[in-house]
Amino acid sequence: MMLRREMIALILSVFSTAALAQTAAERAACSADVKAFCPGLMPGGGRLLNCLADHKDKISPACAKVVASHGR
Repeated sequence: MMLRREMIALILSVFSTAALAQTAAERAACSADVKAFCPGLMPGGGRLLNCLADHKDKISPACAKVVASHGR
């Protein structure tokens, strides 16, 4: 249960930064992809966005749109 809360906190903190998602829709579009492809990645410096971009052939179409909208 603790790990789940930590993961949720991490996702919310990461997606609340200017580096990636600014809206609830963007966070929702990428949350599963972050869990699947970028677990444990420290937020900041565009690391999360870069991780998603590195997996662009595997992420969901909705998240791919978010990543593309941020220039990746």
